[in-house]
Amino acid sequence: MDVIVLGGGLMGTASAYFLARRGARVRLIERNRIGTGATVASFGNIRRTGRHLSQLPLAHRSLRLWGEAEKMLGRDVEFRTTGHIRLVFDEDSLADMRAYALAARPWGLELEELGPREIRSRFPGLGPDAVAASFSPLDGSGNPRLIAPAFAEAARKLGVEIVEDVDVETIKHAGSGFIITTSKGSFAAECLLNTAGAWGARVAAGFGEEVPLDARGPQMGVTEPLPYRVLPVVGIWTRDKNHGAYLRQVERGNIVFGGAAERVPVNLDPGHAVANPMRLPVQLRAVARLLPAIAKVAVIRTWSGCEGYVRDMLPVMGQSATTPGLFHAFGFCGHGFQLGPGVGDAIAELITTGRCDTPLDDFRVDRFGIDG
Repeated sequence: MDVIVLGGGLMGTASAYFLARRGARVRLIERNRIGTGATVASFGNIRRTGRHLSQLPLAHRSLRLWGEAEKMLGRDVEFRTTGHIRLVFDEDSLADMRAYALAARPWGLELEELGPREIRSRFPGLGPDAVAASFSPLDGSGNPRLIAPAFAEAARKLGVEIVEDVDVETIKHAGSGFIITTSKGSFAAECLLNTAGAWGARVAAGFGEEVPLDARGPQMGVTEPLPYRVLPVVGIWTRDKNHGAYLRQVERGNIVFGGAAERVPVNLDPGHAVANPMRLPVQLRAVARLLPAIAKVAVIRTWSGCEGYVRDMLPVMGQSATTPGLFHAFGFCGHGFQLGPGVGDAIAELITTGRCDTPLDDFRVDRFGIDG
């Protein structure tokens, strides 16, 4: 094999697909089943608003690929360009929104500012107390349950070998490549791509690259189905994490929501994240600020997922600083769903050509220094 991809979430399956499309021979190794990790626990938000500016070129690249996903993968992954609205409830948050909009414009992101009257007329029922909002019409959402399996199936059709339900025992760099010993045998390749999510820092540490990463789990929930009326993804500009809620309504009518609940630490062994029902009332009060009607709706399920949060809240992505042939794409801090296709395409370009048109320097693995 040319490349072993370690991890079968969205980053891993997208990378395997784009690598194979560029002619690489690829094997993907996943400890559980494809798409059962943090990807499937995601909110499904496809947004560029509020991202660190250095992520915007990658986010733009990814948005273009989301738009091509159905044709590219041969199935509907429920990408919908419904727009992304972020509500503002106080003057400090309004200043933050305007400052970000101004800073993001040279990076190719144009945000429309809405006043109270425009919010009420265009998005009735949202944020009745909001003083303003930003709106990004080209963003939207996708289905977290569909996207990684869709990339995996498309990758298989291109010749990618996928090994699931496997325990990785050792990873060694030997001569001109890598040897991975697993519960299903040993596998070798010239290059290794680390897309192991919250476990990615452990893989990097095995090659002398220390990344300050914590494994945490967000709290997500979904309501009973309602008439489909909330088209955009809804968020909030706020400095108060207790108000940092977000929601979207799927076409089947259910409202998916998250935020406004502290992400809890997760033990990587075994890596199971569990929602805390005691946090739900506080979370719902924050969500109701965005959509008051949700206060009268039944919540039918809550869940969590194991995500990797890097200290500076930026992912680790690019070539290893210690080991030729080793590449990383992990630690997306709960913000990786929108980036997934772009990450796969960009990392495939980097591995196969030695360069990447999208700037990745801010995500290099050695940015933390010797003190971590």
